[in-house]
Amino acid sequence: MTAVLCRHFGLRHIEIAEDIASETFLKASEHWAINGVPENPTAWLYTVAKNKTKDYFRNLSVFETKIKNEPVINIQNEHDFECSPEFISDSQLAMIFAVCNPVNSNDSQISLALQILCGFSVEEIANAFLTKTETIKKRLQRARTNLRNDNFEISRLNVTEIKSRLETVLKTLYLLFNEGYFSKTNDKQIRIGLCSEATRLALVLTENPLTNTVKVNALLALMCFQSSRLEARTNDKNEAVLFDEQDKNLWDKSLIERGNYYLVNATNGNEISKYHLEAGIAYWHTTPTDENKWQHILQLYNQLILMEYSPITALNRTFAFAKVYGNQTAIGEAEKINLVDSNYYHELLGYLYSDTHNEKAIFHYETAIHLTKSKTEKQTLKKEIQRLKGTF
Repeated sequence: MTAVLCRHFGLRHIEIAEDIASETFLKASEHWAINGVPENPTAWLYTVAKNKTKDYFRNLSVFETKIKNEPVINIQNEHDFECSPEFISDSQLAMIFAVCNPVNSNDSQISLALQILCGFSVEEIANAFLTKTETIKKRLQRARTNLRNDNFEISRLNVTEIKSRLETVLKTLYLLFNEGYFSKTNDKQIRIGLCSEATRLALVLTENPLTNTVKVNALLALMCFQSSRLEARTNDKNEAVLFDEQDKNLWDKSLIERGNYYLVNATNGNEISKYHLEAGIAYWHTTPTDENKWQHILQLYNQLILMEYSPITALNRTFAFAKVYGNQTAIGEAEKINLVDSNYYHELLGYLYSDTHNEKAIFHYETAIHLTKSKTEKQTLKKEIQRLKGTF
């Protein structure tokens, strides 16, 4: 809604569109509670938002003419307000490219896009960047100020601008998908809506010749492969199901096939990106019959670590290392990473110790429970601790 309002009415201040969107949903919560949900909720919401925007311009016009004695401000594009799925989708994509403005740093661009277009809280953005919430608050404030000073608007970008901003757009969609795939701040470990939204926007990129690059196809392949296993990652009690215990009959074969299609498209060039490597890793995860798949996965992780190191990638690589060389050998690899403040680090060590040293495994699982904010994850870890205690 924020994107549509900015694009249709030419709003240069994102905050105004955000306020109007918030007021619209507040009115919906009040009106629908009494009168029920309308037959077409989307159209209802956008009609209210349109009228509130027109009211804003009229009030502003009165202020400008009667108080400041300045010329009347004409309402832009008052007629033919469109809220079709296509226009909404195009507006979101246009807004992402507009927000990913080089007037801000790459991290600030991504943070702003995640907040404005993806609805991320400050805490969720901080988790995505593995940083403090106060740092993100300051980053967002500076980024918004810079956009205002640069006369922000959603306009048609030229080829050079699209190419220069595409990398940041891809990182935004990547983080959006990751928060859906494994939420760190929500009661639900999996937020399918976020995964679907990120995949849909990536698909839109493949439909435009200017953005249909090998990187985009690699990212979309990754999303398809990962999405194919969503249903198998939780049980009917909303508990997490570990990869080794997943019912492979629940994997979506059509999404795996689509992932294969986009991965093949991603090879139509000489470029190899982190998205290529991660898509390759996800591909091998969906190939349960190959006895050498963990060797392939480990080799891809080795390349990924050299290309773009991150603590989470290092932990994931250690899990693959354990599959190839055994848990005992992998413990030393994990301890080298030494992420003592990370619940993922302790979860991994708990898993690695669970075959040989129950007390240490329980200690690390209990530490992970203390560190994680996910209720679903806490439940899964408590269940594993109970299983280990039952073997004493």
